[in-house]
Amino acid sequence: MEGVREVAVEHRPVLLDPDAREAVDRARAVVDRLVAENQVSYAITTGVGKLSDVRIAGAQIRELQVNLVRSHAVGVGEPLAIPETRAMMLLRANSLSKGNSGVRALTIDTICELLNRGVTPMVPSQGSVGASGDLAPLAHLALALIGEGECFDEKGARVPSAEALKRAQVKPLVLEAKEAVSLINGTQAMLGVGSLALLAAETLVDSADVIGAMSCDALKGTDVAYDERIQRVRSHHGQVRSAANLRRLLQGSQIRESHRDCGRVQDAYSLRCIPQVHGAVRDTLTHCRRVFETEVNSAVDNPLVFVKNLKVADGKGDVLSGGNFHGEPVAFALDFLAIGLSALAGISERRLERLVNPALSEGLPPFLAPGAGLNSGFMMPQVTAAALVSENKVLAHPASVDSITTSGNKEDYVSMGMTAAIKLKKVVENSRNVLAIEAMAAAQAIDFLAPLKTSKPLQHAHAAIRAVCPTMEKDRVMYQDFARIAEAIAAGKVAEAMR
Repeated sequence: MEGVREVAVEHRPVLLDPDAREAVDRARAVVDRLVAENQVSYAITTGVGKLSDVRIAGAQIRELQVNLVRSHAVGVGEPLAIPETRAMMLLRANSLSKGNSGVRALTIDTICELLNRGVTPMVPSQGSVGASGDLAPLAHLALALIGEGECFDEKGARVPSAEALKRAQVKPLVLEAKEAVSLINGTQAMLGVGSLALLAAETLVDSADVIGAMSCDALKGTDVAYDERIQRVRSHHGQVRSAANLRRLLQGSQIRESHRDCGRVQDAYSLRCIPQVHGAVRDTLTHCRRVFETEVNSAVDNPLVFVKNLKVADGKGDVLSGGNFHGEPVAFALDFLAIGLSALAGISERRLERLVNPALSEGLPPFLAPGAGLNSGFMMPQVTAAALVSENKVLAHPASVDSITTSGNKEDYVSMGMTAAIKLKKVVENSRNVLAIEAMAAAQAIDFLAPLKTSKPLQHAHAAIRAVCPTMEKDRVMYQDFARIAEAIAAGKVAEAMR
């Protein structure tokens, strides 16, 4: 998964592996033999979907490829972000490189060249039902490969694909038999968006442990609930890890020592149950990563080519029609991710409420406001967090429980995986903003407890917040503070406190 980020975000160069090239060539020989012998084979010498009973032969085969790409490039809505499309391109090339798709190596090389030269197809985000994979988004990728449609150039400007390829000195592809259907069949759009969302979510859950520990310390909570013995008798891996993080983060806090002999027996769930909630999110991310990594390294188009001789490209093999393009495994994981992150944001907002509510904040100024009354402090940020958490509850409704019939009832049960991916993007953004608001409030609360100091790791986190957001001495406009803290969270600056 880290490789996806390196290529999609950091623009690491890519190249088809020599062994993979040989496997691709062997599979291509099978397709070439079928065409030469004019054998009936789905999507090679026939139409696709409901039109699979229509024979295609001779010069029509190249025409079919262009027609398939053009007719399927029907996406609408805002384009995917450039990193998301680059992730999709990488994943599509990787799937084709498995040697089961029957495309030419040149087709994969061209995708790699676009990645390496900073040319990104313009891919609208809407129009996929997640089977036969992400047809519309992938068709927009294929459209750029043949020099049609639009691209973003290396500077992010939107230009005609023909012009973008010309500037980058990449020759447009002339697609041969089966290549169009191999390019447009697959789960790479939902998987590309989902992979980047997963990577962002993994940073969020680490940041949430840090921010939760700051809030716990500021609210004079106890670390007893994080005792290793408690976790050992309910040994969910994520719970054990989050509890260990919290123990380490709170160790040595002067604030903690100042109230060790107080009469409070236990804290509210939003503090006491951080390991159980954050840990469950961690376990969700682990499951989703496993699903995504399996999908990343799978052949998912249709039909698939299986060669008989793995040593020579003799054209002998079978072409089998199946359903690996169906997005259900990925769709379930995308929906599960959204549910998990909704809980992460939800418990964060509850901690924020305790920080600002004078009835719950253990003696902190009302709404963390200096001169409360004249200043409103964090009264309204909690409202914003509540709004985002409630929006997440709507977005966390699973898309994958839905289906709608398409393609003349041939594609009669679909995954809606791309819908799940697009929703997840917003849940990630909302959750990051909720955590940013809690982080700003927790830092403010710790400032009020001076001269007592929090632990050294949490001082590091506090400094990371203060590097982009000064203490609030009186009411000010805060939306830019939230944005800067959210950026710091996304960059891993807050999570660094655990290292």
